[in-house]
Amino acid sequence: MTQKRENRITARLREDRKLLLAYYMPEFPVAGSTLPVLEALQDGGADIIELGIPFSDPVGDGPVIQNAAHIAIRNGVSVRSLLELVRKARAGEGCRKITVPILLMGYSNPLIAYGGDCFLHDAVEAGVDGLLIPDLPPEESADFLQRAKSFGLTVVYLISPVTPPERIEWIDSLSTDFSYCLAVNATTGTAKLADASTEASIDRYLERVRLHARKKFVVGFGIRDRARVEHMWRLADGAVVGTALLEHIAGASNPREVARLAGEFWRGLR
Repeated sequence: MTQKRENRITARLREDRKLLLAYYMPEFPVAGSTLPVLEALQDGGADIIELGIPFSDPVGDGPVIQNAAHIAIRNGVSVRSLLELVRKARAGEGCRKITVPILLMGYSNPLIAYGGDCFLHDAVEAGVDGLLIPDLPPEESADFLQRAKSFGLTVVYLISPVTPPERIEWIDSLSTDFSYCLAVNATTGTAKLADASTEASIDRYLERVRLHARKKFVVGFGIRDRARVEHMWRLADGAVVGTALLEHIAGASNPREVARLAGEFWRGLR
């Protein structure tokens, strides 16, 4: 068993402030971008970085993240190579040492193919702090949850606008440190939050989550700018920005330009 260390996500959530989480698909849009982007996001003040695990059939993702996943696969990203990138980031190989908490977000198939406990062990050894697996329902994850916790990993579950109060309480009890609220019922990045009726509905939904959740929760899907971040901060403990970041860096042609654009975008959210 890997010796436990203090989980960086647990430590970060003890801080009494609102959080800004970044979602990034490794090696997008060009190979060699991951370490420079992690450095840029850390320098820009990202509180937690979610790294996507690319999958060929990401059913819950919008077109931007689907495209990024296909490019990541084309650029050679696998679960094993992603863990190696995290290891290098933690060791400061090819970039300044990355100390910000890292959460892996991806579908269960690649992790099953890698091997359950083998993946959990290697993830911790590399420096991963937590996991969010959207297609693994809580009802089917009791064993996985206990195994992940035994390795010292944070496990995050999803709450949606149609989740009933009693299920919110149950999911909140299962999630190790925080829950992840989908802002709307849509694929990632396709939601538009500018409509007043939509915002009012989201506000009521997040107020309901606050009423029934004892732990912290963050909100994502469709957050694109500083105004939306601030709006979500008034209702939740953190905001997640991913698709808008990927769109901003999509046209870059080399890792240095990708990192510059990522840092520029992220500083604009702070």
